[in-house]
Amino acid sequence: MLQIALEDLPKIELNGPDQVTVGDVVLAIGNPLGVGQTVSMGIVSATGRSHLGIATFENFIQTDAAINRGNSGGALIDTRGHLIGINTAILSSTGGWQGIGFATPASIAREVMSDLIEHGRVIRGYLGVTVQDITPSLAETFDMDRVAGGVITQVVVDSPANQGGLQPGDVLIGIDGETMKDGYEAMNRIAGTAPDTKVTLNVIRNRTRMDVEVTIGTRPAAEG
Repeated sequence: MLQIALEDLPKIELNGPDQVTVGDVVLAIGNPLGVGQTVSMGIVSATGRSHLGIATFENFIQTDAAINRGNSGGALIDTRGHLIGINTAILSSTGGWQGIGFATPASIAREVMSDLIEHGRVIRGYLGVTVQDITPSLAETFDMDRVAGGVITQVVVDSPANQGGLQPGDVLIGIDGETMKDGYEAMNRIAGTAPDTKVTLNVIRNRTRMDVEVTIGTRPAAEG
């Protein structure tokens, strides 16, 4: 967190009235490769990007606006000047721009900022399980009519999952009646849920659908 002791600084509005959608024109601001402040233009290529291996919890805006080393931490804005994301990373085989860049949504950045101010660290929901994505072969094994959710491979002792009665081998297919496309989405949803919130997990156990109510805990702080 940085605090600047200056008065009458211009400020930027986070997000804006409209939801970010594919095809929106965006501008990426930064200092790529140390050449000085630069602005590049592109469009939103996708939203909700995950499975990239960049961070533990991922929900990125993808853009083809040129993002290179030095752009990270810079603003991704829409054409009305609203901050919609923070430039984060690129996907490249050479280390240079190849038209695939990622930004953390401004809504997530705001949540992180608020947690740091209030708690000194980021607060995330915690279930206490390890989840493996369902594959077509696993879906057939569990007699599922579609490939969705994730199979629970481990339950941490005394965790919210353990206290709620979840077991290894349970297939987590939904949360509060909403189907999760894979285990990664389910864990992201849990991480974004406020601690002490009661949720209903929709699971398959021994090929039988059932609901398990749990109270989300607080993800332990990382050691070191």
